[in-house]
Amino acid sequence: MEWNDLLSDGYNRIVDVLERVLNGLTQDDLNWQPHPDCNSIGWLAWHLTRQQDAQISSLMGEEQLWTKDEWHAKFNRPGDPRDIGFGNTPEQVAAFESPEVDTLLDYNRAVVERSKGYFNALSKSDLDRELDETRFQPIPTVGVRLVSIMDDSVLHAGQAAYVRGLRQGRGWQRY
Repeated sequence: MEWNDLLSDGYNRIVDVLERVLNGLTQDDLNWQPHPDCNSIGWLAWHLTRQQDAQISSLMGEEQLWTKDEWHAKFNRPGDPRDIGFGNTPEQVAAFESPEVDTLLDYNRAVVERSKGYFNALSKSDLDRELDETRFQPIPTVGVRLVSIMDDSVLHAGQAAYVRGLRQGRGWQRY
């Protein structure tokens, strides 16, 4: 198996988990917060996709799907490419109105497909290219960033599964 196949498999698993977590949820379920300063399932699904879209687009040097394909309109949000959820206050999270499950999943699938296309366009040496981010030490490479994006997505998908379990009063079952 090649490195880009491994990355594609890892990113596909995020879609699979998100599909299972969101399956059958209502708008009330998506917007429910276990506590006023906690994230909702809908916000977590949106944020994990937004951060992937923003970061992969940056690596590609291209416009985010959020604005390019007008996903922001489907989420009833401004077309600000910086609107990814990083640094949101509890009030901003509480004000987030999740779209329907299908919209969350369709946006996630589109972003993951674009990510996989990017992986296939990279050479192995591209993975070692250092990013212009001296605020981080050591300075990250493209390969490190791709794993970091996947890691962040997996964490947020797991958080969404946990919130679903809290909402339903029982542990979320993988199968």
